[in-house]
Amino acid sequence: MAEVAPTDAMEGVVSTETPPPADAAPPPQESDEDACETLYIQNLNEKIKPDVIKASLRGLFKSYGEVLDVVAHKNLRMRGQAFVSFDSKESATKALKDVQRFPLYSKPMQISFARSRSDAVVKKLDGENFDQHKKRREDHKKNTRYTNPLKVKLKAKRMASEMDGAAVSIPKRPNVQMPDEYLPPNKILFLQNLPENVTRERLEGLFSQYPNLYEVRLIPTKRDIAFVEYIDEASATVAKDALHNFKLDGENKIKITFARK
Repeated sequence: MAEVAPTDAMEGVVSTETPPPADAAPPPQESDEDACETLYIQNLNEKIKPDVIKASLRGLFKSYGEVLDVVAHKNLRMRGQAFVSFDSKESATKALKDVQRFPLYSKPMQISFARSRSDAVVKKLDGENFDQHKKRREDHKKNTRYTNPLKVKLKAKRMASEMDGAAVSIPKRPNVQMPDEYLPPNKILFLQNLPENVTRERLEGLFSQYPNLYEVRLIPTKRDIAFVEYIDEASATVAKDALHNFKLDGENKIKITFARK
């Protein structure tokens, strides 16, 4: 299996400290006959919010092809699982082979092909049959509502707790802060790793190359960070994508993310 090197965008998301234990269950072997455009991912860190997991997975897999959709649910039955849909089986197959057991938020992912195409894949590649596909999926969901083993087990456990007079308590999940790299768009950019001798004029000259610059603000007590504000989010996004990792002093790369709202 090829090693997947952490990119700048995934810094702080992946773990390279501790390899998976030797007695860990090996991932299922997938053949080309099983290939599907959608990957089914298990063993995700349940402490991380679904929105953060989805953003992290999209950032990790986008180098293998167009990512049509990433699905991760909050409900108890689907916790720790996700689906990533590509525009081709070839992209999904390469991603599966390269990223298998890759440690995301300190847990090695277990990846296999999904049993069927996702809605996003069918809509993109077989749009004429999308309505039929959706109806089949909804019918299957309805027919297995009361026979799904996991649902039956959860229902039995809930009923047993109610009979004992004890309410089912779900522990409060910790509030995990979203990494800077996956913050939502903002017209204000946050700059880090700036040279100590940087000036407002130098930054204004750099960022004014892109339209709608409004203001550059330095922090007097901390010279290696700054804020750059544009008129709108779209303009800020263009500048961020163009100048992230730019070597302002010829040595150190400046880190640019959207400011927290």
